[in-house]
Amino acid sequence: MIAMEKKKKALSDIIIVGIGMTPVGEHWGKSIRELALDAITAARSDAAGLKPQAIFVANMLAPYLSGQTQLAALLADFAGLRGIEAVTLEAAGASGGIALRQAYLALASGLVDTALVVGVEKVTDRSSAELEAALSTASDADHEAVHGITSTAQAAILMRRYIYENNMPADALAYFSINAHTNAVTNPNAMYRRAIQIEDYTHASMVSEPVNMFDAAPIADGAAALFLVRDDGSPNMLPHPRVRIAASAAISTAVALHDRTDPLELYTSAESSKLTLQQAGLKHDDIDLFELHDQYSVYAALSLEAVGFAERGQGWRLALDGAISRSGRIPICTFGGSKARGDTGGATGVYQLAEATLQLQGRAGENQIANAKIAMVQCLGGTGATAATHILELVDGS
Repeated sequence: MIAMEKKKKALSDIIIVGIGMTPVGEHWGKSIRELALDAITAARSDAAGLKPQAIFVANMLAPYLSGQTQLAALLADFAGLRGIEAVTLEAAGASGGIALRQAYLALASGLVDTALVVGVEKVTDRSSAELEAALSTASDADHEAVHGITSTAQAAILMRRYIYENNMPADALAYFSINAHTNAVTNPNAMYRRAIQIEDYTHASMVSEPVNMFDAAPIADGAAALFLVRDDGSPNMLPHPRVRIAASAAISTAVALHDRTDPLELYTSAESSKLTLQQAGLKHDDIDLFELHDQYSVYAALSLEAVGFAERGQGWRLALDGAISRSGRIPICTFGGSKARGDTGGATGVYQLAEATLQLQGRAGENQIANAKIAMVQCLGGTGATAATHILELVDGS
């Protein structure tokens, strides 16, 4: 009887019952711990004040920019949660998704019943040179970073090759940025709440040709949190509809671009999304929205192709045709994505997941996708060396 009860407990759904997000921007007056506390407090309040047994913290840059390791222990203590299990996860821009996956595995094992996933990044207290040096640690230190190649330069290499191979016009990727900024207008947490037009894109200054200012997401401070619980099938006593993690996967590949057979193929994106669709028993047509990682506009196009929403070389056409808009066939970056909400480094995946949860709960306000029931969320580390993909689903009867 005890063994059967344990088996039943291990098969429980993992439910997101609380979320918290801070506005993305330049938080000069707050430390990294204070920024994280705002998100933690909001998530716990959203989850009716529940206490977590473990905290999983996603962060990329604190050791370099804040001089802080053991960030998870620091945040647990500062949040009044001293004594709980506390772990920090790092996978560059995929850190948030990886943190959720580790929390998901912990709860699925049956050894943890409640957990917090927190993503936080604090970057604006340092000079641009210090920030650039820290960001370069996401590339291969011995064969890329040592030669001074930046993440923007890598995106420029990929974008130039993508335009060349597909014989595209120079402004072919413009509508990814236009879509992101349109969606950010009604997102109170977005850094740039202003719509742009094609003329803004075509006249924008170059950052690393052909990447212009509107192809690159601005990195900034921010924190987001998710509160997770095991669902034993009992009646929902929490204030919001339940959203379950229907599938979870993470994949890695070579860090250096030159070590990949085809740099325009996001292998990790393709394989992790394939695994989640198989786990959830779903097809592409079942997905109501896709929160992808748009640190640079070329990654949005490549991700749509890798996951299977577009044929190779045709991802940009989904933006041009309006298929990625909130009323389109596959809405993306529904709150502005990294491009307009702001790029929060290791916290990016947690923001994406929190925003997708709001969509499924019907709490997205003016950004709401009609009848959204299933969302795919994917974040990438570096140029795609790591990908973490999750499928979230509204629980029937919520």
